Amino acid sequence: MATGPYDAVMTIEFQTPDALRGAIGTHLGFGDWVEITQERIDLFAEATGDRQWIHVDPERAKDGPFGSAIAHGYLTLSLAPVYLGEVLVVQGTTMGVNYGCNKVRFPAPVPVGSNLRLGAAVAGAEDVAGGVQVMLDLTFETEGSTKPSCVAQVVYRYFR
Repeated sequence: MATGPYDAVMTIEFQTPDALRGAIGTHLGFGDWVEITQERIDLFAEATGDRQWIHVDPERAKDGPFGSAIAHGYLTLSLAPVYLGEVLVVQGTTMGVNYGCNKVRFPAPVPVGSNLRLGAAVAGAEDVAGGVQVMLDLTFETEGSTKPSCVAQVVYRYFR
């Protein structure tokens, strides 16, 4: 596995949603590396109906543009709520909801068998009725790639 300044996984805990305001502009670190298996890709294809050969036919994909099958971009993005919990925990809430995305891009593929991790930075926070809306800049890195596999600004609402 790669080594660098964010290799020690450490979950940052905020005691209240309001405390996220003090972290605006702060990179919170990265979660653990997770292997993206063909089984996971196949399950995602089955769940979504997106069975494009570049994802689900490893033999054909060997001759494709990436040299192997790759994960769906939306599979990568769908991992955000799960893996974000390795980076960020917000206490003092009655509920947290995924409110959406402001921007999503998939600059590089995630080849089957590769390791992926998620990093997060607090981009903004504002009051909403009953809580705080937080914008997080997420970066999904594939081990060994020079470009991120997914960058997204996601919006969560944490209710008090």
